[in-house]
Amino acid sequence: MTQDRVDSASLPITHDFLATMLGTDRSSVSLAAGVLQKKELIEYTRGAVKIVNRKKLEDSACECYGVIQQYDGELGVKYRK
Repeated sequence: MTQDRVDSASLPITHDFLATMLGTDRSSVSLAAGVLQKKELIEYTRGAVKIVNRKKLEDSACECYGVIQQYDGELGVKYRK
């Protein structure tokens, strides 16, 4: 959803901040980021996440992403196809 909101493949964000947003701990975020990075879906450098393969990332996401896309207008969020 980074590209949906900020028109960029890169998002400056830390593991700690992501963990706080997701209600989990930093090590869980590191583990998940590592899995996504191994699958070559994202690149995670200190303080930034970059989407490498958006299509595969979307395909690996739960149905929640599609639901959010359907309601983007009602929620007032930015989405570009």
